[in-house]
Amino acid sequence: MARDSGGQRVTAPASRIDIHSHFLPRISREEAFAVERERAPWLVVDPGGETGQIMVGDRPFRPVYQALWDADFRVRELDAQGIAVQLVCATPIMFGYAWEAARAADWAARMNDKAVAFCAAHPTRLKALAQVPLQNTRLACEEAKRAMVAGCVGVQIGNHVGDKDLDHPDLVDFLIYCANEDIPLFVHPWDMMGGASRMRQWMLPWLVAMPAETQLGMLSLILSGALERIPEKLKICFAHGGGSFAWVLGRVDNAWKHRDIVRQDCPRPPSEYASRFHVDAITFDARALGLLIDVMGVDRVMLGSDYPFPLGEQHIGELIQSSVRNEADRAQLLQGNAKRFFNLP
Repeated sequence: MARDSGGQRVTAPASRIDIHSHFLPRISREEAFAVERERAPWLVVDPGGETGQIMVGDRPFRPVYQALWDADFRVRELDAQGIAVQLVCATPIMFGYAWEAARAADWAARMNDKAVAFCAAHPTRLKALAQVPLQNTRLACEEAKRAMVAGCVGVQIGNHVGDKDLDHPDLVDFLIYCANEDIPLFVHPWDMMGGASRMRQWMLPWLVAMPAETQLGMLSLILSGALERIPEKLKICFAHGGGSFAWVLGRVDNAWKHRDIVRQDCPRPPSEYASRFHVDAITFDARALGLLIDVMGVDRVMLGSDYPFPLGEQHIGELIQSSVRNEADRAQLLQGNAKRFFNLP
């Protein structure tokens, strides 16, 4: 939030579109346990309604606050931050990819209806991204189509389903479907590698493994040759600035030049595929944002916040506003690219 010359907080101009935020509806314990007793998430709201806890089974998962489930409260915070539109998607613990497919499909449909209802209270300010049962391609395509008709503006998926990365034929088929149906995709890392053994402290799974998961998803699509089979019209955006992708792309190009095992399925230098991807701008550092824009292109980076979680950008859009000097570039990053990508009015 900006401050005037006297130090008072003032509302920023409401022209920014935030493409990356999360919600979790007020799922009851009974509703969650009827689906999957050990792994389905539900919500405990503390007395007073201002704070709460995401639960998984009977285990606390994450402390949260009112913006996660209260659309009216959220929009008041967006007003204070100068956010015109915010895209809302499931907290990844809601995905249900490890469940039986039909059960996950029913769960996804109910969660998507809850997301649409959450946004319906403020239809010009909040837009929903759907979730799908990605473990079953046919059911995922059916739910993506249904959710778009119901009012969602795109679909959020995780970067993998168990051992299936984005280059797996099942997931490639889903990406091809979304390309042909003009369904924008937002890819969010989840179920991070190495978290139970070597990264037990200091939130290292979120700080180390999460960027690596995103990089893995992007490189699996490039090096496998999957992008040669997926239509170029696919709209696919990766969270958290694309993880480590922009910073390791030179290393990957070098490996492609000097090792045939790297280029065996990838006919062109990996950097030539960067233009197939979009990313959000969650980098927290002006130098990192500058490199990201240089690598991806100013027309393929969009404002995101990871709101309302503590690891998100606390003053949404201020990094772009303060570090991107060109006014036309700022406008693209803050709203123009998102309008085009998600077909927003």
